[in-house]
Amino acid sequence: MITRRAFITTIGRGSAAIALIGVAACTTDEPVSTTSGNTARATVTPSTTASVATATSTMSTSEATERGVASEEWRRVNLGFVSAYVFVRAGEAALIDAGTSGSASQVASTLGDLGLDWADLSTIVLTHHHGDHVGSLPAIMEAAPDAIAYAGAEDIPNISSPRPISAVADGDTVFGLAVIATPGHTPGHISILDPDGSVLVAGDAVIGENGGVVGPSAQFTADLETAHSSVAKLGGLEYEIVYFGHGEPVTSGGS
Repeated sequence: MITRRAFITTIGRGSAAIALIGVAACTTDEPVSTTSGNTARATVTPSTTASVATATSTMSTSEATERGVASEEWRRVNLGFVSAYVFVRAGEAALIDAGTSGSASQVASTLGDLGLDWADLSTIVLTHHHGDHVGSLPAIMEAAPDAIAYAGAEDIPNISSPRPISAVADGDTVFGLAVIATPGHTPGHISILDPDGSVLVAGDAVIGENGGVVGPSAQFTADLETAHSSVAKLGGLEYEIVYFGHGEPVTSGGS
């Protein structure tokens, strides 16, 4: 484990940062297909934060309380070597990443633990196109027919989906969550920041290890220099908790 300042300083030394990279993150051996007409530019912008969070909401906070649904909560979907995350607000859910193929039942179980079902899933955000993060997207989107999926524009052509995926860019907001462009691991990699809950969902921009943070896997990263710049960008933000695609969460002092 190293401090943010030490890590960013090491990144600044260029090749010295490679010594920090030793944990395998994503694998790309699971083929993904391109769906024709699969890209739709998201209409969300920094000025539409409130509308994204509430436009499709069908349940008030009081109604959620009556149903025993958490008004606002993050929940990890631990799939073994990779994780997805569910964020629920007032009876409506967003899913960050879709796990490997065959993970839909575990996502459904997590929704059930929160008092929700597929009908309550309105939003799916994909941090990047690797198969261990999008493998169950087709099954999940079939189970949740009203859910809208979002991803970085550069990664969308490599994601198989039964419906168009909306492109998001740095500074956009989805479900009240801020999109942070963190390219490098893949060209369109994004991370997600919940400023109210002080939570960062880093995808594979960084990896959790031994209660701390290491850089992205050199083996599975498309552009390591750009990926290191994205790590430095994340290091300049403020958040308490960090959720990773790979590794155990950091639960305090994240930034």
